[in-house]
Amino acid sequence: MKRKAIVVGAGIGGLSVAILLKNIGWHVEVFEKATSFKSMGAGIVLAANGMKALERLGVAGEIKTLGKKVGKAEIRTWDGELLFQLPTKVMAERYGTYSYLIHRASLQEILLDKFDGSVVKLQKSVSGFLQDKSKVTALFSDGSQVEGDVLIGADGIHSAIRANLIQKDKLRYAGFTALRGICSFEDERYDLKKGGGFEAWGHGKRFGFSHLGQDRIFWFAAINAPEGKVIPIGARKQAALEHFKGWYNPIESVIQATNEEEILHHDIFDKKPLSHWGSGRVTLLGDAAHPMLPNLGQGGAQAMEDAIVLADCLSNTKDIAEANFKYERERISRTTKMVRHSRKMASMMQLENPVAIGFRNVMLQAVPSHIFASRLHWVVGHEVSRMNGR
Repeated sequence: MKRKAIVVGAGIGGLSVAILLKNIGWHVEVFEKATSFKSMGAGIVLAANGMKALERLGVAGEIKTLGKKVGKAEIRTWDGELLFQLPTKVMAERYGTYSYLIHRASLQEILLDKFDGSVVKLQKSVSGFLQDKSKVTALFSDGSQVEGDVLIGADGIHSAIRANLIQKDKLRYAGFTALRGICSFEDERYDLKKGGGFEAWGHGKRFGFSHLGQDRIFWFAAINAPEGKVIPIGARKQAALEHFKGWYNPIESVIQATNEEEILHHDIFDKKPLSHWGSGRVTLLGDAAHPMLPNLGQGGAQAMEDAIVLADCLSNTKDIAEANFKYERERISRTTKMVRHSRKMASMMQLENPVAIGFRNVMLQAVPSHIFASRLHWVVGHEVSRMNGR
């Protein structure tokens, strides 16, 4: 009889582990609380470690077709002075792939097709679970129940599975809010064929611009602000223009080129890293286990790395609790480091003090680009299959 996995959440992590478990012969059921798979979302960057994970999932080629390689990666001051530029070509040669940017909805569609999204059950909100030595039972808010051998909570930062496992678990506000937009735009300095773009850092705010694929631009703005200050649809474009008035060209132009309904707004949060995130036949994955700030661009990649390790651990033993524990032990050190470094990056990127900003900028300009690349090796040079000897 096939072993059965219950996966809660049909995002990047949930679909990744579903694909991998299905590939090794498990029966997998995926449950998603949303009413539909919406096309809304923003861009997601996939560095070399993320692309390696996508190769394991069998969809890296589709990402390269629909997304866009990051051929250029600059950091500038708010008014355009170059602080440093990553050696993207050198890094691609070292790791065997460029980083890629793709619309999050496109990535989800690719993973859905790989798993067979027609079998994903929508409008299924989890209220809790029960488990014993022989099985785990997921309890849904509509009164239904599903039994399986393992329950995987891949239901994001507001995870219902995590809430049942860990009490008094609070969100941590990053200190900044984000506006994100997608539009069609061209600038000869940032060639569509080459791909990539820049970030501009100012006083308590920054702006990012990058090619998304299919001749589109993805941009984001991170702005220091009190938690909970809502910018409603209809006011977001104007708010972005006001915050970045007079900034490095083409920032105002790309905001102007964006339709209001294509601009998202949300505060940014993470959570304090956990010393453990599972119990018996139940475990967590991706943002449900280790939500992190977006400053390293690793949220999606870490979810896929989780999926690979968890599937491998489950494939090598009949003891589900032991497999979950082994998975957690393999992943927790790396993901904790990611959460902490993402926080440190935020404090450096979102500086407000002019003296501190001046010192930061001088230091960035003084450090050779290959040194920056080497400092990122632990992030983007990691390959799960090598770590586990496979």
